Amino acid sequence: MKEFNFPRRIVSLVPSQTELLAYLGLQEEVVGITKFCVHPAEWFQNKQRVGGTKTVNFEKTAALQPDLILANKEENERTQIEELQKHFPVWISDILTLEDALDMIRQVGGMTGKTEPAQALAVEIVRRFEGLKKEPFKTVRAAYLIWRKPYMVAARNTFVDEMMQWAGFVNVFAGLQRYPEISADALVAAAPEVVLLSSEPYPFAEKHLHAIRELCPAASVLLVDGEMFSWYGSRLLQAPAYFQALRQRVGKG
Repeated sequence: MKEFNFPRRIVSLVPSQTELLAYLGLQEEVVGITKFCVHPAEWFQNKQRVGGTKTVNFEKTAALQPDLILANKEENERTQIEELQKHFPVWISDILTLEDALDMIRQVGGMTGKTEPAQALAVEIVRRFEGLKKEPFKTVRAAYLIWRKPYMVAARNTFVDEMMQWAGFVNVFAGLQRYPEISADALVAAAPEVVLLSSEPYPFAEKHLHAIRELCPAASVLLVDGEMFSWYGSRLLQAPAYFQALRQRVGKG
């Protein structure tokens, strides 16, 4: 029987999957990351960066001689990934649901020789989300903004929408697909009870709250941690407690 060799030189082009690789203990194997792979901080400071998630530098990536590249259908540019696939093994995740994320965790564990810790991680994530699910709460109509000028929101068929549901929100833009641009008038017409301003990809901050409150004076306008809503690796361990605290902030816990 041919011996299976686990990858020894991994390049990760997805921040949440980079954090997962760190959680699984692949310090030596991961040789390249993106400039957005900020967790863990030690990796961000010391590992070779190969560009952004949508601006991968082919020369820097090739110089690392990877035997596995981890990418994502949504976060990376198709043409760049297709070019990399001509030269290196590339594994592409496609995450829309919590179950997709759990499956990704298990598959990455299997590919990298970390089956047991990956399975244990998936089991613990499920346990924590089930605990959240059992907590009684009422749903609240919410809009989740990811960009300004123009305003863009997370709509249906996104991992963010899935996390919104776990957090107890009804997405007022669930009738739209993916990440559409919306006008200020459309936001007003949607009449959200809560407007969530994400920390990424656009870094919404305190200075942006006033403009949204003027548009939606009856709504609670909150800054939220985008990593909790959109990162689908080991960060999912922290998401249920964050969502529970968020419920308390909007008075529906």
